[in-house]
Amino acid sequence: MIYRLTLFLILNFTSVGLGRLLGGEGPKSEWYAGLTTAPWTPPGFVIGIAWTLILICFSIYLSYLWPMVENKKLLIGLLILYYILSLVWNPIFFQYQQILAGLFLIAGLAVVVGFIMFYYWTNMKSKSLLLVPYFLWLIFATSLNVYILIKN
Repeated sequence: MIYRLTLFLILNFTSVGLGRLLGGEGPKSEWYAGLTTAPWTPPGFVIGIAWTLILICFSIYLSYLWPMVENKKLLIGLLILYYILSLVWNPIFFQYQQILAGLFLIAGLAVVVGFIMFYYWTNMKSKSLLLVPYFLWLIFATSLNVYILIKN
């Protein structure tokens, strides 16, 4: 279990971290500062805390899920898709300033995480609750992206 947890922590934080690096200045950029953002946009420190907790919960969930899944190819495919979407959102949105493409990516992440949560619910039972905050956060982040798209 510790080995799997460590592996998923590394994969999850590396994916988000690399995406953030590729995103340039991210939310501190002049471009982002000039956007009209949603009134419900949380301060940066809240986003950092939320992502940390979400990725820890996701890593714990995956650590429990891995040995329970018979069709590893499906799970690996879902995780590859997840890691690609997770990696490219920041650079697409912040570096390339592609708000609509960013919306599709963040919504895609919500779909993938939601699919994982519901598809494996019978296997994982109450452990699936570990994904609920992530799924809700992605819906929330999608709403922020939609607001930016509409108002800018």
